[in-house]
Amino acid sequence: MTLVFVYGTLKRGGTNHHHLAGQEFVAPARTLPRYRLHRVSDYPGLVAAADATTGITGEVWSVDDDCLAELDRFEGTDQGLYRRERVLLDGAFPDAQVQAYFYLKDVSECPDCGPTWPV
Repeated sequence: MTLVFVYGTLKRGGTNHHHLAGQEFVAPARTLPRYRLHRVSDYPGLVAAADATTGITGEVWSVDDDCLAELDRFEGTDQGLYRRERVLLDGAFPDAQVQAYFYLKDVSECPDCGPTWPV
């Protein structure tokens, strides 16, 4: 099982939440203030941001290997759209090995959408 932090359309109530069907919701979570969320299109992109002042809100899910492979496909990791890597969370997960999908394309023209992506 792998812990995955989701922050956009994969969250409960999100348009792509069905990709987490059968997986275990662990808890709501917030990142340390080291990241920024950008509106890429009708979905967000998480990027590292040394100057960030607030954490990004989301959810932690425990997913099996089949689901993780499906999430990698869905997020376009083999196409260079997102990369799955460790994310630093606050609160109940300060030392946990939690992964998130980081957006790899240029976000200079994408607006900052604040700490929470609406579902």
